[in-house]
Amino acid sequence: MPAIIRERLLSRLTAFPDARRCWIAYSGGMDSEVLLHAVASLGARLPAQVRAVHVDHGLHPDSGRWTEYCRRGCARLGVPLSVRRMAVAPSRGESLEAVAREARYRVMGDLLGHGDLLLTGQHRDDQAETLLLALMRGSGLKGLAAMPTVAPLGEGRLVRPLLDVGRAELRDYAIDNRLSWVEDPTNLDAAFDRNFIRHRVLPLLAVRWPAYAVTLARTAGHCAEAQGLIHRLAERELPKVAGLHPGTLSVSGLRTMDRRLGRAVLRHWIAEGGFGLPDARHLSRILDEVLTAREDAQPLVAWRGCEVRRYRDDLFALAPLPPVPRALSIPWRKNPLVLPEGLGTLRILGRSERPVDPEGLVIGGLTVRFGVTGLSCRPAGSRHHRPLKKLFQETGVPPWLRPYVPLVFVGSCLAAVGHLWICDSLGVGDPTRIALGDSYSAWGYYEYIIFTIR
Repeated sequence: MPAIIRERLLSRLTAFPDARRCWIAYSGGMDSEVLLHAVASLGARLPAQVRAVHVDHGLHPDSGRWTEYCRRGCARLGVPLSVRRMAVAPSRGESLEAVAREARYRVMGDLLGHGDLLLTGQHRDDQAETLLLALMRGSGLKGLAAMPTVAPLGEGRLVRPLLDVGRAELRDYAIDNRLSWVEDPTNLDAAFDRNFIRHRVLPLLAVRWPAYAVTLARTAGHCAEAQGLIHRLAERELPKVAGLHPGTLSVSGLRTMDRRLGRAVLRHWIAEGGFGLPDARHLSRILDEVLTAREDAQPLVAWRGCEVRRYRDDLFALAPLPPVPRALSIPWRKNPLVLPEGLGTLRILGRSERPVDPEGLVIGGLTVRFGVTGLSCRPAGSRHHRPLKKLFQETGVPPWLRPYVPLVFVGSCLAAVGHLWICDSLGVGDPTRIALGDSYSAWGYYEYIIFTIR
């Protein structure tokens, strides 16, 4: 059995000849202990350097002891270990297990460089548990496909090379090689859904259907195949309903689609944006409320980590906007100026494109404000002052983004509106020589805004 597991690992890992490093997700539990030992024993037969990463959530009083156990285990095998510590604080109504898992993968994904692999010890019985959990939650095909063998993660890939190996086989390997491992007592707590399935449900299934894990894994494979076909269909249809702004969808285009196809396209679009997928209720709200709203309405459907909004015929998927920075008047004395709430950085460059401090350049000084209403601007080169609201409308800036656009003042006069306009009240330099860096994004954050003052 040990030789079979090693050969299976070798055949899977040599399928990634471009891999530079193989990171082992090492918790110290039996599954990761077997994975680490088996991979390390392959030695020079592997094309990549082997390293391990241990994430300490700090959720158990013994977590520090487990970390030291992992240090000793890696030192014994000659495998370099990176330890990452993190604090997990789920919001009300969130699953501690799910939040910890998401945070763990995020931390490990940050370690991966281009071509790196992260190997995890999930096996066939874990796959069966994942499928049953998805069924109990009413998941769609993506959820019923359970865990893929290979998936993108950070700049590298997440690989689960043991998905066709059962828990009993891993235990036999551990016993044959006289391995030790840590036991997390929370794994016995049936209050957690996965533990309830593992310790209460699966033993009953095993009595009636001894090969249940193989059968459920096959079902997950069928779902993954069907999901792959839907993914390719949605990927093909997505460009046909592209909106006017980059990364948006056309509301009118989506409304002409078959509803089932529209749901698939929306899921694909949201996932491509890097957001977590909405549940069926939120997805239906996008179709029934956002797409059918009046053109001048501002509908919003939000779930954890994502907001879907509409402006005119464009549908936006955005990271949640921060609180509107109202009643702020920020003196701009030093270069660069870091804006609050992660809204970006403002920078002044001289004619040589070297940073210059604003203090003393402009009589009355520069200040930055947000959300000031009732203003007007005569853009450089224009003959007339225009209300900002009208300029925003003509340029297509959505109403929900306008409060986040930095307004630069010289004294009490509006001098610049984000990257969009230089107003004639700036009163310094040659307006034809003033250029603002084009850093506008669909969700209103500015990486930088540049204008030149002689």
